[in-house]
Amino acid sequence: MHIMLKGILSKLGLSDDNTSQLEAQKESIAMSGLKVYNSLTKKKEKFTPLQKGLVGMYVCGPTVYSDVHLGNIRTFISFDVIYRYLKYSGYKVRYVRNITDVGHLVGDLDTGEDKIAERAKLENLEPMEVVQKYANGFHEMMSIFNVSPPSIEPRATGHIIEQIEMVQKILDNKLAYVKNGSVYFDTIKFNKKYKSYGQLSGRVIEELFSETRELKNQNEKKNPADFAIWMKADERHLMKWNSPWSVGFPGWHLECSAMSTKYLGEKFDIHGGGNDLKFPHHENEVAQNMGACGCTPAQYWLHSNMLLMNGKKMSKSDGNTITAEQLFSGESEHVSKGYSPMVIRFFLMQAHYRSTIDLSDEALSAAEKGYRKVIEANRFLQSIKAVTETTINEIDTKVNQTIASVYDELDDDFNTPKALARIFELVPVINSFKDGKEEFKNLSQSTIANLQKCFSEVLFDIFGLQDEYESGSNNLSASLDGVMQLVLELRQQARANKDWATSDKIRDTLAKENIVIKDGKDGSSWSLN
Repeated sequence: MHIMLKGILSKLGLSDDNTSQLEAQKESIAMSGLKVYNSLTKKKEKFTPLQKGLVGMYVCGPTVYSDVHLGNIRTFISFDVIYRYLKYSGYKVRYVRNITDVGHLVGDLDTGEDKIAERAKLENLEPMEVVQKYANGFHEMMSIFNVSPPSIEPRATGHIIEQIEMVQKILDNKLAYVKNGSVYFDTIKFNKKYKSYGQLSGRVIEELFSETRELKNQNEKKNPADFAIWMKADERHLMKWNSPWSVGFPGWHLECSAMSTKYLGEKFDIHGGGNDLKFPHHENEVAQNMGACGCTPAQYWLHSNMLLMNGKKMSKSDGNTITAEQLFSGESEHVSKGYSPMVIRFFLMQAHYRSTIDLSDEALSAAEKGYRKVIEANRFLQSIKAVTETTINEIDTKVNQTIASVYDELDDDFNTPKALARIFELVPVINSFKDGKEEFKNLSQSTIANLQKCFSEVLFDIFGLQDEYESGSNNLSASLDGVMQLVLELRQQARANKDWATSDKIRDTLAKENIVIKDGKDGSSWSLN
């Protein structure tokens, strides 16, 4: 048993002589057995960056022509947790997340209007006014959800030169052709050379011909599955630039290939985005990079899954949709009340990033209770003062094993729901200590310190949660505590006067608001349920 405990404490950076080695823990986990599911190979693989200790990660950012929707918010929160865990694990991470401000056409076809240009006409604005308006809104929403800013946030319009240069490289490699001022990627030639088009998305190129023949129906293309990497603009098009082939604009897929190459190199570690981007966007990115330099851009492709609502895909047409603002305010038929950003973030942690998650009023209400429970446990935990060290016992061993398993779950493809389940296994331990139960009174000082460190790191540093009662600008925690102390005094006075009806009414009313009153020999205390 002692040998097992020593191994657990060693992994956690603690020694059984109560010497905390925080940096040793990070070093232990940093070069550990992190495994990630690679969409390119369709299997879970050990994560080994190209350069030891350094990680380059590119995630497709928003197209800023409208307010960011909840599905995208889920994706950015998922990759925020991945970014945070990589940094926590000791890696130096260069995180690039772009802004798409040109080239993303309505319907994702190679014809039609740019989404931003279309919105500019509707709102009678300059395209860059549209970009600035919705980019500001996106950044504000990311801040509300405590999403870390990336290391670099490039915009497509700021990298037209790099995109033109990449088109030329693909042409030089004879994997693209010019037709009437537009440049198309030649998927047939590419597949004859590399035999890999469709590997990421699982599409078969022969099937793509029949799928796209009627859909795109462009006589300029040699093959229906070919896609534009530079498009000639007509005189009505608002966003266009000079190029060797025409006055036009880059294809949507091209921007990410050019910007990831510029900031992370021809080969880098992680490329991420939503599942809906696998085809055509990410598939075409791989083809473009290989067409330009002969190599796939990222070692590992990570994709987050859909956010459903009430068991169905969100859809404006059938009314099955809700905005983040409506979730906050509760002004929607789909929710009974408003939910805070941290409750929503906590809710999203309850599903693996590769799994769908179903948003509903019932699920959010349950998440709110869970969030309050774990935050309340942590608040008490962090208030425990150092005690005299005791001998490591069986309960210490079990607690430290559970703590170690939290990080093991995160090492398994960033498995937040399983890590969170392990955290909740520790909550009764904290509550038992709080209630003074005999078996938990003798928890060792090192185990308590380990618990404090685990909760602080996982909940706040890795999951990116905040204690909303502590972090509010109006000092909500202090205000609530002051009000509750007054309520407890009034209830205690009622009990002293044997006014049991008033005493019970106060307790029952608070219970309806998820506030639990506990009566003990030393008086009464309160906690959020």
